[in-house]
Amino acid sequence: MSASRYTYLGPEGTFTEAALRTLPEAATRELVPMVSVPAALDAVRHGEAAAALVPIENSVEGGVTATLDELATGTPLMIYREVLLQIAFALLVRPGTALSDIKTVTGHPVAQPQVRNWLAANLPDARWESSASNADGARLVQEGRYDAAFAGEFAAATYGLVPLVTDIHDAENAQTRFVLAGRPARPAARTGADKTSVVVWLRDDHPGALLELLQEFATRGVNLMLIQSRPTGEGIGNYCFAIDAEGHITDRRVSEALMGLKRICPKVRFLGSYPRAGVDPADVADTAPGMSDSAFVAAADWLARCQDGRA
Repeated sequence: MSASRYTYLGPEGTFTEAALRTLPEAATRELVPMVSVPAALDAVRHGEAAAALVPIENSVEGGVTATLDELATGTPLMIYREVLLQIAFALLVRPGTALSDIKTVTGHPVAQPQVRNWLAANLPDARWESSASNADGARLVQEGRYDAAFAGEFAAATYGLVPLVTDIHDAENAQTRFVLAGRPARPAARTGADKTSVVVWLRDDHPGALLELLQEFATRGVNLMLIQSRPTGEGIGNYCFAIDAEGHITDRRVSEALMGLKRICPKVRFLGSYPRAGVDPADVADTAPGMSDSAFVAAADWLARCQDGRA
């Protein structure tokens, strides 16, 4: 496996590349753009890269389905860490293009909901066509296939374009979350500000099935940070659920919740426990009384004493 290579959703000039370059280790790695999320992750599965950075969630549009589906299927991968990036778009055009000249625009499908209102107000008659990534949209504008692309302002120089309008966003403080995924290994050590990701499958479709799943977390005081259903491909009504839970797999309450899921679900895929981006352990809210990890450890010790006749 090439330990010196990281892949990412390309081509050059994507927000994913910008997020990857915020990681200190990126300075010592070969960064290789890939044409899609599956291609970036498959390079890791095939030993061609040590890890891949891919988008997984947007604060406006929600989960990135291509990434969620890819992590839920195929050879297992593990999330090592996450990166948060503030997102603002620029309208990139060929030099000399005026706003009135723009009849077609392009960008990644996830970008469209983030600029929809701006488009309606400023380019109401322009036709939107999706591209594989925002940077790929910039490349298509460079080739003359579209008049403008929504992408990061930093992509303009790469594709010989100019930013006609900058700082475009319908929602203030829009963010995209990216994850660095590699082959399964021992999770990073607990930091006190961690996140655990899993994908779970329901045993069957019956009233309360999802509630049973959620109760494994609720009864142990584990906060859920994301839950998104995804079709399994096995027919209408068959879903799996991507879940992000607050805490680390070595936390007693989290590990007991995962064991509960494994008990009631036919399949559980552990995607990793890793530090939460931009969160200090001191900022993590205290849990409800009796729901702290120390409370679970103390209860387990009490039970052991009861079993040994020492209670």
